[in-house]
Amino acid sequence: MPDFAVVGGGVAGLVVARRLAAAGAEVALWEASDRLGGTVAGHEVAGIRLDAAAESFAVRGGVVADLLTELGMAGEIVEPAPGPAWLQPARGDAVPLPATALLGIPADPLAPDVVRVVGRDAAELAAMLDTAPVGTVPDSLGELVRARLGAGVLDRLVAPVVHGVHSQHPDDLPVERAHPGLADAVRATGSLGGAVVRLRAAAPPGSAVAGIRGGVHRLVPALADDLVRRGGVVHLGARVDDLGSLDGTPVVAAPGIAAPAAPGRRIDLVTLVVEQDELDAAPRGTGLLVAQGAPVGARALTHATAKWAWLREAAAGRHVLRLSYDELPPDPVAAARADAESLLGVRLPVVVDAAHVTWTRPAASSAAPGVAVVGETVAGSGLAGIIAHAERTAAALVADPGLPAR
Repeated sequence: MPDFAVVGGGVAGLVVARRLAAAGAEVALWEASDRLGGTVAGHEVAGIRLDAAAESFAVRGGVVADLLTELGMAGEIVEPAPGPAWLQPARGDAVPLPATALLGIPADPLAPDVVRVVGRDAAELAAMLDTAPVGTVPDSLGELVRARLGAGVLDRLVAPVVHGVHSQHPDDLPVERAHPGLADAVRATGSLGGAVVRLRAAAPPGSAVAGIRGGVHRLVPALADDLVRRGGVVHLGARVDDLGSLDGTPVVAAPGIAAPAAPGRRIDLVTLVVEQDELDAAPRGTGLLVAQGAPVGARALTHATAKWAWLREAAAGRHVLRLSYDELPPDPVAAARADAESLLGVRLPVVVDAAHVTWTRPAASSAAPGVAVVGETVAGSGLAGIIAHAERTAAALVADPGLPAR
């Protein structure tokens, strides 16, 4: 009989199952679908193997790099091309994102690259507001930015960045999930701008994100193979509705099992493989985030072949563009092509191939009493946070004196 039954075969479930098996426990993993990985998945477009969802991970804390090193994949970690992402404002031309910012929160609201995005009036208001004494730090990132920097900075700069990273408005994102050290840094420095300066200075040099050569989806088979090598048993196509029917201590890694799940957020991703020599110059860097009210339906565009050297080589002169949508247009591929032309400022006469995938990001929820829960519902979005939480949960379960010694 297994010591643990992990319900859900996404990355969180795989990580916690693998760590428990590495500690000597007998582990069974149950996955309702016919594949592992959840929203970390791959697909083939124009003969190129690509990520169908997450294409990078935050390097903060080193948790993902440590895991990849354990899996023998340290040499496969790659950094994106240097240079800022761009922002498409509600009005006017696209501009590079401010260089000294954290999730779009500027260190200096009066910096020229910030003023160019938010306007002089909003920048001066932000600088004035951030001089006020710091009282209680609000729970949500939106409340914090609105109070310290004003609605102009929030709506025109921070919201598009947060939406691009976390797929939600800053009002719906807890400060702790946005950045675990942000609230303490605000209290310590006495301003939001000062907090950004402190956190950026403490961050390791280099890019804030990294990827895996060949795609982040390669993490899934590596985790699954190592779990099985350590004695774990994986059941695919095995839906679990009643935790009481399982042998072993349950660990829930799927929404709606331990507690009722709130409706999630739908995200549509359209990938285009195009031929256009003008894109060789990467006219918008590695991609753009889109402010609300901009004249396109996409909320973000990634010029993936400009971002990742390995993919540029694999594409052999073609270009890979990824556009994400909160509301699906009637003709996703045609809309993505038109939006890409508008955002990049070039015509795209040759679309070699295209793909459209739909994902649902689960809503945040509280862990059910007495049940270990991992995954995005409790850890927030982003591989780094999800993996770190799963590792901590596994460590706590391993430390339980009730775990049999092996």
